[in-house]
Amino acid sequence: MSLAAYCVVCCRRMGTSTPPPKSSTYWRDIRNIIKFTGSLILGSSLFLTYELLALKKSLTLDTQVVEREKMKSYICMHTVVLDKRENHGLIYQVRKELHKTVRRILATSAKILQGPFADTFSTVDMEDHECAAWLLLKRSRSGDRTARLQAVQAMSEAHHWNDYQYRTIAQACDLRTRIGLARSQESDLRFFLPPPPLPALNEDSSIEEELRRLLASLPQTELDECIQYFTSLALSESSQSLAAQKGGLWCFGGNGLPYAESFGEVPSVTVEMFCLEALVKHSEIPTHCDKIEASGGLQLLQKMYQLHKDCPKVQRNIIRIIGNMALNEHLHSTIVQSGWVSLLAEALKSHHIVEASHAARTLANLDRETVQEKYQDGVYVLHPQCRTSQPIKADVLFIHGLMGAAFKTWRQQDQALTEKVSGDETRYTTCWPKTWLARDCPALRIISVEYDTSLSDWRARCPTERKSIAFRSNELLQKLRAAGVGDRPMVWVSHSMGGLLVKKMLLEASQNPEMNTVIDNTRGIIFYSVPHHGSHLADYSVNVRYLLFPSLEVKELSKDSPALKALQDDFLEFAKDRNFQVLSFVETLPTSIGSMIKLHVVPVDSADLGIGDLIPVDVNHLNICKPKRKDAFLYQRTLQFIREALAKDLEN
Repeated sequence: MSLAAYCVVCCRRMGTSTPPPKSSTYWRDIRNIIKFTGSLILGSSLFLTYELLALKKSLTLDTQVVEREKMKSYICMHTVVLDKRENHGLIYQVRKELHKTVRRILATSAKILQGPFADTFSTVDMEDHECAAWLLLKRSRSGDRTARLQAVQAMSEAHHWNDYQYRTIAQACDLRTRIGLARSQESDLRFFLPPPPLPALNEDSSIEEELRRLLASLPQTELDECIQYFTSLALSESSQSLAAQKGGLWCFGGNGLPYAESFGEVPSVTVEMFCLEALVKHSEIPTHCDKIEASGGLQLLQKMYQLHKDCPKVQRNIIRIIGNMALNEHLHSTIVQSGWVSLLAEALKSHHIVEASHAARTLANLDRETVQEKYQDGVYVLHPQCRTSQPIKADVLFIHGLMGAAFKTWRQQDQALTEKVSGDETRYTTCWPKTWLARDCPALRIISVEYDTSLSDWRARCPTERKSIAFRSNELLQKLRAAGVGDRPMVWVSHSMGGLLVKKMLLEASQNPEMNTVIDNTRGIIFYSVPHHGSHLADYSVNVRYLLFPSLEVKELSKDSPALKALQDDFLEFAKDRNFQVLSFVETLPTSIGSMIKLHVVPVDSADLGIGDLIPVDVNHLNICKPKRKDAFLYQRTLQFIREALAKDLEN
């Protein structure tokens, strides 16, 4: 404005002044022209300098993201300016148009040169909340890991954005950011696009038939006996089911009607479960995971997952397969692109602990940004299941016993339905290590292990499987080591036969130099009714062996078992040398086995390891590891032992 006024004044002086002498007029005009031109150049230089400084401090955006955004199909809803008092004038509008032009020029030049531009430009034409979204998106792609983690955390904490901004991030973010948001506890589900449309099935096909084709396409040679058993069982059952549905079983006169009538909705789900069980076993083999992916298995499993929303067991087995496939990093991009991350993010927020834990395992295997460990099938992290800023200083490992499970073994003692308060986990919890222990000791990583067991070969899931305690302990030790167990101080918590597995694992680790960290970092062991000297249940089962056909695990629990006696003697000597802290609980009440039999499964003398404290509790064998309440002696004494055993490590 001052430059324009100066020009007007000069022109008026030149127009109103009296004609000077001819000799001086020429030089005076030259001086006026020089003054005008100099002022113009100086003013332009100052303006350009100001704009360049403003550009230098502004936001940097990747034009590859901008160009991709132009191709998106979503609709952006324009929002009004939140600050109504702000009244932008002519200069603001001019600058805004100038910056838009600069952006177009830079984007066009970058496109011509086939590379992203890294120049900075002002974002005055963008609203403040839009700048924040784009800035976080840019930082999430930074080469600095700390900056990436901070950006993802800030995104997950953003709950005030408009709907289209979440969709913008969902479409523009990379694989690493998407997985990080899925593992963030507070992230909005709008960050995740719905899974892409799934291919339709053929008119003459069904889910069951597609599962059978997928299973039949996998290698059938050089397999573990149990994998062969599950595969053959699934293929034979699905073949009979399909033949019955199409009316072609010769054994029923050719029409298949009697079989088809007996094969209702529940058997169909059962056949699908057979197929899923077989696929779970196949997905433990890396080369078979590649075959499953190449055959469209990810899309087929996703269709099954969405169709069986009312069948948690089917969904859990499907997520187990995806979790096993996620152990292979080269499949991560395919898993993410197939839309599984949005489904896993939703499952992680479930109030059902089992469902959330299965999703947490899969997402942890996908998250190579913050997780170095790999969680194989049967190893579940109960805490922390999401990304956290809380430093983890120690591990607590829960190992269930005969006929137990990773979650149900550690539930609160069963109460009347009227006493269970929905949503109030302080009153009733389906897994006290996740709810109570995680809150009392947030610096712990809590892991629960699951493995298959059976009382009788009649009920064995895999009749060809004969796994001894030594075999299972070696298998679990390898899985736990892959999960990083041994890298931190730890406490073992075991129930029944699980305590024998802990003893065997520690003995095996002591003989393997690569496992020395497991021994060095073991601070203590808790035994809940562990039959160190044998169990009455095993004695009873062996006495009626012709009727019950006791499994190998049960036979090894009998009092006259040489393997059990050798394990006790070796571990007692080893534990005394290592000076492990030990706490043992034992039941004093009999346990009902069916409707007619009551047994004192583990008597007091059998639960006595020979070192540490032994505390009798007036409960039966099943409830010895299930506290009635959070303030009950059973839980409080367990908590006290864990805190004391890890006191120095938690302080540091």
